[in-house]
Amino acid sequence: MILPIIAYGDPVLRKVGVDIDKDYPNLDELIENMRETMVNASGVGLAAPQIGKAIRLFIINATPFSEDEDLDESEREFLSKFDKVFINAKIIKEEGEEWAFNEGCLSIPEIREDVFREEKVTIEYLDENFEKHIDVIEGIAARVVQHEYDHIEGILFTDRISSLKKRLIKKKLENISKGKIKADYRMKFPLLKRK
Repeated sequence: MILPIIAYGDPVLRKVGVDIDKDYPNLDELIENMRETMVNASGVGLAAPQIGKAIRLFIINATPFSEDEDLDESEREFLSKFDKVFINAKIIKEEGEEWAFNEGCLSIPEIREDVFREEKVTIEYLDENFEKHIDVIEGIAARVVQHEYDHIEGILFTDRISSLKKRLIKKKLENISKGKIKADYRMKFPLLKRK
């Protein structure tokens, strides 16, 4: 089932997610719904807060990046298979040179900004079968992991841009929270306070 994506301004996007266990209600169905929702919105990642659940769960399917001609062959091959579920993830280490990449977010449509992140992450997580993994991930895949990980920490990519750029997009962000935006997918906007 395709779920509405929570728009910028909703408090759930600012909550630090809580760990879940194998008994989390309808977890398999939730993961499948998140996959459908992500694909429907042409995203490469989706975190549970973006569908209104403040839990430590995100999914990534970075295969669309595997068609990027600017990447070397080994990175394209890695991305072509990078389709994972991350439960109760903890980034252990971020390292390497910071580099800029133009990021966007399904919860913040029509806004894209260059964000600086380190090039390599070490992350510990459980997969959908609750098997533990510790992966070292580099390049574009690391960036997608960092972006989705931020969501379960209550951080948005717009928090990582300069104060000048924040001022320049302030009105656009306000419009998103008020539902004054057209997205190609279903969204749920924060309730407006009535005077």
